[in-house]
Amino acid sequence: MTHSVLVVEDEPNIVLSLKFVLKQAGFNVRVAEDGAQAITEIERDTPDAVLLDIMLPKRDGFSVCEAIRANPAWSAIKIIVLSARSREADKEKALAVGADDFITKPFSTRDLGNRVKSLIAAGAGEA
Repeated sequence: MTHSVLVVEDEPNIVLSLKFVLKQAGFNVRVAEDGAQAITEIERDTPDAVLLDIMLPKRDGFSVCEAIRANPAWSAIKIIVLSARSREADKEKALAVGADDFITKPFSTRDLGNRVKSLIAAGAGEA
């Protein structure tokens, strides 16, 4: 079974990089360019994981993360926050609102692919 990842990112170069890395790792990848579109995409077809930027147009990543966690139907979605913000307070807030992991930009593409695989595998083991 191919797992799906929703990339929520408004920077086109980062989107290209993430799509390439995740497709190479065997994931089905979709993209949302802002927080509002992310919720619409999740409602349309629930992904296994969401890579979520904090600073987004229309609705920030913290708000999107809270919305995902507030919906019981989406409880299995793994959320990895990707952010250029490297302050400990940002990481703590992301984890407090429900993120499963926090990765600071720039990131290792190999590490990112492995972390997504590990999170999804851990979630599959819980089911």
